[in-house]
Amino acid sequence: MVSFTSSASRFALASLLLVALATGVEARGNMETTARQSPHGSISVAELPVQGQQTYRAILNDGPFRHEKDGTVFGNRERLLPAEPRGHYREYTVDTPGVRHRGAQRIVCGGERRASPTACWYTADHYASFRRIAP
Repeated sequence: MVSFTSSASRFALASLLLVALATGVEARGNMETTARQSPHGSISVAELPVQGQQTYRAILNDGPFRHEKDGTVFGNRERLLPAEPRGHYREYTVDTPGVRHRGAQRIVCGGERRASPTACWYTADHYASFRRIAP
C-alpha cells in the first residue's frame, strides 16, 4: 500500500491529478473545436427522411411551409455552422411522424435569397450536430 504522508508524495499525487485533468480538458476542447470547424459530414437529398426531402423541395420552391417559424432567421448560437453575418441562415422544420410539436429535425440554409440557398444543413437532433446536404 502506498502512503501519502510525506509532502513529496502529496505533491507528486497532486501533480499527477492536475496533469490528468488538464489533458482531459484539452482533449475535450480539441474535440469541440474540431466539431465546430467541420461540416459533420454530408448527406444526400435521397438519404434525408421523406419529410426532409419534402421540406428541401419546399425551400427550393420558396414554399409553401406548414410551420409559422419556417424561414425565420437561425442565429447559429451553437457556432457549428460556418460563421456568417446575422440573417444569413434560415431554419425550416422537418416534420416528425407521430409528434404533435415541431420535433427536433430541421434544415438550415444559408444565402442571400431564400429560394436559392448557397448551402443547406440537416440536423436530426435540434442543432446539436449538422450534416451538409449535398444537392
